[in-house]
Amino acid sequence: MNCAAILILTASCFSWTSAIYLPNKQATKKLKYLLEPPVYAEVTSPRGGNATLPCVLRFKPSHYKVKWTKLEPLRRGSENIVMITNGSAHKPYGLLGPRASLRKAHAMDASLRLSNLELEDDGRYRCELINGIEDESVIITLRIEGMVFPYQSKNGRYKFTYKEAKEACAEQDGTLATFKQLYRAWTEGLDWCNAGWLIDGTVHYPILHPRAECGGELLPGIRSYGPRDRIRDHFDAFCFTSRTTGFVFFVGEPLTFGEAMQACRGEGAELALVGQLYSAWRFLSYDRCDGGWLKDGSVRFPITTPRERCGGIPEAGVRTFGYPNKTLRLYGAYCYR
Repeated sequence: MNCAAILILTASCFSWTSAIYLPNKQATKKLKYLLEPPVYAEVTSPRGGNATLPCVLRFKPSHYKVKWTKLEPLRRGSENIVMITNGSAHKPYGLLGPRASLRKAHAMDASLRLSNLELEDDGRYRCELINGIEDESVIITLRIEGMVFPYQSKNGRYKFTYKEAKEACAEQDGTLATFKQLYRAWTEGLDWCNAGWLIDGTVHYPILHPRAECGGELLPGIRSYGPRDRIRDHFDAFCFTSRTTGFVFFVGEPLTFGEAMQACRGEGAELALVGQLYSAWRFLSYDRCDGGWLKDGSVRFPITTPRERCGGIPEAGVRTFGYPNKTLRLYGAYCYR
């Protein structure tokens, strides 16, 4: 393959499943009506999958309702209600409502089922029993299996406002990562020296191997710039993506960017997005030692088994040649179908 200055875009996946109960901070006394989650206070599922968030009653008050809400600290206005039931009838609400139902495994079961999960479904959900006298709740975390990858503008380092970073991740089959997602990625090996936006408007970068040019010889950790001005400040982005329903494949002849687009369309496909290539690399162990165009105009290649002739970098990852001149006929194409 052609030689060029190669940067490594290391990324990390976190797919372990937790069964740890994190007590509800609002609960200062033992629950009377609801069972504390005995097994799964954190439920894990891939994008496109289904998940059941458990909520079981010990016994029923004479009059009550159960309200499921997605907790969104940054949300303005009314809370994000998903479902309300009185035990005999139920009503879904909001954007999640059409994909929500109640499990109803037995008379005391108020567990929430979510289908065809999306990246944005990741987060904390509250099951709240309301009877007007002794309201109580439990909180369940839904974690979408996925991975974090750093993303930079084609115009160079630190060019995104918060809104532009959010849009850039969406264009590459992802969302801006949460701090929790970035932290998990760091524990799994993500080491990146450029600061990027997260979904809460804060800016961070993960360092495993401290060095002078990356914040100095401090201990390994997540370096933080804290909340930044979403309009005036500019940084890179940390995007989060998950499994896809399609697959990535390579068209090998040297092509210009325009020819690469046509080659993929000739195969009934489109040029792959950056998030789709990362997903194929991590979840399908896609390994290809050839630079190929992607839809954003960048040239990258995925390496699962590092070797000398494929960049010479010892870590697995998605390598990049940056954003070459689109008229160059040097690279193949990574297509997605």
